[in-house]
Amino acid sequence: MSIISYGKRDYYDVLGVNKNSTPDQIKSAYRKLAVKYHPDKNKGDKASEDKFKEASEAYHVLSNSERKQSYDNFGHAAFENSAGGRGGFGNFDFSSHFSDIFEDFFGESFGGGGRRSKRSNNKGLDLRYDLSITLEEAYSGKKQDIKFSTSEKCDNCKGSGSKPGYNAGSCSMCGGHGQVRSSQGFFTVQQTCPQCSGSGEEITNPCSSCGGQGKKQASKRLSVTIPKGVDDGTRIRLAGKGEAGSRGAKNGDLYLFVNVYSHDLFKRSDENLFFEYPISIADAALGTAIEIPTIDGGKAKIKIPAGTQSGNQFRLKSKGMPYMRGSGTGDLYVQVNTEVPISLNREQKELLEKFREIENEKSNPSIKKFFQKAKSFWKN
Repeated sequence: MSIISYGKRDYYDVLGVNKNSTPDQIKSAYRKLAVKYHPDKNKGDKASEDKFKEASEAYHVLSNSERKQSYDNFGHAAFENSAGGRGGFGNFDFSSHFSDIFEDFFGESFGGGGRRSKRSNNKGLDLRYDLSITLEEAYSGKKQDIKFSTSEKCDNCKGSGSKPGYNAGSCSMCGGHGQVRSSQGFFTVQQTCPQCSGSGEEITNPCSSCGGQGKKQASKRLSVTIPKGVDDGTRIRLAGKGEAGSRGAKNGDLYLFVNVYSHDLFKRSDENLFFEYPISIADAALGTAIEIPTIDGGKAKIKIPAGTQSGNQFRLKSKGMPYMRGSGTGDLYVQVNTEVPISLNREQKELLEKFREIENEKSNPSIKKFFQKAKSFWKN
């Protein structure tokens, strides 16, 4: 059931759709009404003008998922103090929304709008370079030379595309405007000129070296800096280091995608590192001191207290990875894992048998708790 308030027609009824209609169905319904009631087709017809505005207002709301959800929940009250609210069509910002809607349907400009500025689509392509480094290199940062294929500005014409001593002329198709217009029924559509790609210029005397493109294929070497703390999957943008643009247009960008190899000892989570250290049952029970490696190539000592359980973690502050943005360093977490011996000699077996005979509930509190819970469960 649609919500209606303030005496206004339900937006779904206006467009002849329902709440379950798809965005394409809503767009199609609006387009038919817009063509039918457009003021250029019905000059002087106030009723058609009102229907056209009513349809545009409805489409403005229903074509946007957030506005549509608000309307479904609260009806016209959702827009009481904004465009499309109380007060009829007079409060609806018709001109701006109408322009957006028809650009979506018919191109960059609809009707007899003002002249747009020239726009060039000749910017160079962006490039991607995949770079793999070790965790140690990610910790310290590094400089590396990379080599890749790209296009560079033509030395002969300095990127203009014209033979030295000649300048580009106005495009013969658009007359130098960069835009062309065409009529579709009673609509006038303005689009980027396909011949000059919006530059408004045409190469009449092309450079013999680059064929008028203003750029040539080349193999390029570049020294790049990988910052400290870079993580796997980090993307680094090098502005203007991509392919050269055509006829003097801007260069594209080069994107470095960093892959950090997995490490044999350390696992990483953001700026923190994790390290697993195996210890014997005797060391876990009696306590010990261990020496572990750190990512900077150094060593650190940790005291393992008596009675340490398998899986316990010890934190070493500022022994992790540096923050890539800002100062500071993450931590290193060392997890001790108690290893149960899998092969025992005769003496070891005898000692363990003797220990089993003399051990008590105090030395194994977790075992005691478990059996207490189990007994309670069996009673139930």
